Amino acid sequence: MAATTIEELHPDVLSCALRRLDGRSLAAASCATAGLRALAADPETWRALCLAEWPSLAGRARLLSVVPPRRFFADAFPFPCQDAGELGGGGGGDGLLPTELVSAVDVYYRGAPLLSRVVETASSSSWFLGSPFRVEAFECKKPVADAVLSPAELELSWVVVDPVRGRAVNLSSRRAVAVDRHWYTGETLVRFAVVLGGCKFETTVTCSEGTGHISEVSLAVQDADGAAVSGERSLRLLAAAMEEQRKGGDRERDEAKRRYDEFVKSKKGRMESKARREALIDLCCSAASAMAVLSFVAAVVLR
Repeated sequence: MAATTIEELHPDVLSCALRRLDGRSLAAASCATAGLRALAADPETWRALCLAEWPSLAGRARLLSVVPPRRFFADAFPFPCQDAGELGGGGGGDGLLPTELVSAVDVYYRGAPLLSRVVETASSSSWFLGSPFRVEAFECKKPVADAVLSPAELELSWVVVDPVRGRAVNLSSRRAVAVDRHWYTGETLVRFAVVLGGCKFETTVTCSEGTGHISEVSLAVQDADGAAVSGERSLRLLAAAMEEQRKGGDRERDEAKRRYDEFVKSKKGRMESKARREALIDLCCSAASAMAVLSFVAAVVLR
């Protein structure tokens, strides 16, 4: 009895089976045989995979038109290289900055989609380029869920797309790198972050006190001194990150947390060093002032 190979199945059956795989498994299957490679290259298969991974794309189908689904997955699923745009000089191959950014934001709770938004940001104006980079994805006083949530179990994906170049990058650590409480309002702040080019791209999910309902989701960028980064420099970092190689896997999730902790530790050290320098300068100024006063008094007394 002759052995039956998987390629003897009807192509429609194979396509249906391939659409049930995740991205890694689909890519691995495409390396098995020429027939599976052809089926795995079907744009509709990758489109279905992207829509399952990022529910926010369902309402903005044009994103998967300007960025082919397979390219979108390859750009948005792995983690960006932390050294991208180390000097902030990246501008994408021709040195031009993105004139528009589209953010596909998805919040998950215990693996299930909880909140999805697509935000379009015009980034060519002088006001945007000179102002601190910040994107508000969601802001509402009404709860987005009926049940009480545990903020620490939230997960996040924030994919930024440059529709002109057709490239994307995911700016989230997927799992929270820190969970804090606002000192004044009592709200819980769940932080997701990646470090690119010495700057921290941090998404903050604000949850109301008691219920844990999400009231705000926003993205901001800080440098190593804790200062807000301008829109122009942020765009250069994003353009460079989109062109760099990516890394995937659960190990990278832990690596994102480690990079965040190192960034926070470095920022704290720099702030403490700055405070010591300022205290030393104040002490020297006070001593100089005291010497000047004493010199004046001595001159008056000895006259």
